[in-house]
Amino acid sequence: MHEPIRLGIDLGGSKTEIIALHGSQELLRRRQATPRGDYPATLDTIAGMVEAAERQLGPCSSLGVGIPGTRSPDHGLIKNANSTWLIGQDLQGDLQRRLQRPVRLANDADCFALSEATDGAAGGAPSVFGAILGTGVGGGIVINGQLLAGPNGIAGEWGHNPLPARGTEDGPSMACYCGRRDCIETFLSGPGWAARSQLQLEAEQLVIAARNGQPKAQAALQRYIEQLARSLASVINLLDPHVIVLGGGLSNIDELYPGVVRHWQEHVFSDRVNTRLVRARHGDSSGVRGAAWLGAQTDV
Repeated sequence: MHEPIRLGIDLGGSKTEIIALHGSQELLRRRQATPRGDYPATLDTIAGMVEAAERQLGPCSSLGVGIPGTRSPDHGLIKNANSTWLIGQDLQGDLQRRLQRPVRLANDADCFALSEATDGAAGGAPSVFGAILGTGVGGGIVINGQLLAGPNGIAGEWGHNPLPARGTEDGPSMACYCGRRDCIETFLSGPGWAARSQLQLEAEQLVIAARNGQPKAQAALQRYIEQLARSLASVINLLDPHVIVLGGGLSNIDELYPGVVRHWQEHVFSDRVNTRLVRARHGDSSGVRGAAWLGAQTDV
């Protein structure tokens, strides 16, 4: 059977990227600046990239778009988007009318999880939790190769749960942009970790300082690892996934993998933890690759 060519778009806050996949083979990849704050220009950008790709490759079988937000299952409009000019817009409907074809949308963290569960670090695993550790903290769930969206469209949003087993050693209470306090994101995102360390260093600088033997930075890194272990243990207690894949900038910290596995046993309701913790195979490409794989989904 002829393998279809699938298009994927990753609509980011600063750049928009398109990819064409033939099976797992990349045929085309391009990116350009996202027109921030301008919804009509955003539609023009996506449509123009699709049309240019198909001029080169011919008609493609499907189009998926990963977005920094969620399409509401209730009214079809975009919600929870940090690219705020998308909020309240019928992005799926507008793109379908513009391009005269079906368009699938999913949250960018869902696209990351789908990519890694399809042909990435968790390829073929029955259940996968994809966790993003970057500017924010997001996640996605893939069961038997299919994304779990949920009736509210928020499956996998672990970053806006409270930090489990919070104690005084975790530091003072902090507000999250979502309106709640002490969300996991305020501890485990890059900006959250940097702010809580009180060392006037960015996340990357904290890691370098810790590796260079700076005691306060070392303590901050160990605290981060233990908080991540607690947070992922709560995911295991709820979902019991076969694989947890880490993505985002902080997933490149080598110390996380042995450290988290060493600590999460204390918090998982089992005598042994068989869940594998792995680093994303496709790195920054996972979001756009996952958007392309949306075309193979029966229900997102």
